[in-house]
Amino acid sequence: MTMVCLTDFEEYAKEHLSKATWDYYASGADECCTRDDNLLAYKRIRLRPRILRDVSASNTRTTVQGTEISFPVGIAPTAFHCLAWHEGEVATARATEALNTCYITSTYSTCSVEEIAAAAPNGYRWFQLYVYRDRKLSEQIVHRVEVLGYKALVLTVDVPYTGKRRNDIRNQFKLKSTDEYGVPANTLDPSISWKDVHWLQSITHLPIIIKGILTKEDAKLAVEHGVQGIIVSNHGGRQLDGGLASIDALPEIVDTVQGRIEVYVDGGIRTGSDVLKALALGAKCVFIGRPAVWGLAYKGEEGVREVLQILSDEFRLSMALSGEFEMSGQVTKNEQRPRKP
Repeated sequence: MTMVCLTDFEEYAKEHLSKATWDYYASGADECCTRDDNLLAYKRIRLRPRILRDVSASNTRTTVQGTEISFPVGIAPTAFHCLAWHEGEVATARATEALNTCYITSTYSTCSVEEIAAAAPNGYRWFQLYVYRDRKLSEQIVHRVEVLGYKALVLTVDVPYTGKRRNDIRNQFKLKSTDEYGVPANTLDPSISWKDVHWLQSITHLPIIIKGILTKEDAKLAVEHGVQGIIVSNHGGRQLDGGLASIDALPEIVDTVQGRIEVYVDGGIRTGSDVLKALALGAKCVFIGRPAVWGLAYKGEEGVREVLQILSDEFRLSMALSGEFEMSGQVTKNEQRPRKP
């Protein structure tokens, strides 16, 4: 079948994955209001196109943390890729290497960080980190990924406890040696605080990016604590239900940061125009989670490549139709800033 848009991959994955696996990937917390609002929020935003701008040649390249990528869409950290495709994360790593973009490897990958690095030795990778109760365990992981050439640490801060995902409970979803809906029991430290950012800075030279910020107050603290980036994220609506859609939280965080550190966003991106909207609101790059898993379920590495290529093509077309032709750090914010009807 011809896959035309990301929804095609979603429908394929829903049909071909087991119910428990599909529910695990698709689920949000509680009533799934925030998960669904991540999508609806983009649909409420409107672009203001400019015309007669000579868009015969366009450039989608940008940089994140000083490294050039081919277009501003990367892969967000998502767990247990082997549930969707037998090669798991190594297929995802190869796909992102082929498209020359950023892959954030999850702490809860089903392939080791060594296997992922070996599968895509020239790929640009960050590592998503949780802080464990046993700090030595976290420290050992940090040193492993440093040696393997991962280029940044993405500290996820919105999981002091795992959100209540009803379908996972109903399905009794567990993997080997895991509990709490697929997360190893009693490993994450709910006492994590800003002092742990300083601790992390003391044990690594890698840039630290905080994932899970939704307010200007926390964005201000992130800048004050010397991190190198923020991923505006509500964990795909899988943690606190009733919180802000990520794209709705983005503008005040961008305004607070004032360019001092890079700001990214995930959650709800399904089209190239969604990417354009996020960049017009100030994001440097966006990250996709569930769509990457759908691509895996379709054709493994090839499926993830197709998902990324579709977004790249759609983004380039949306830029051109909006009168943009150049990625100068981000889409020209003053001219292209979306409005809400």
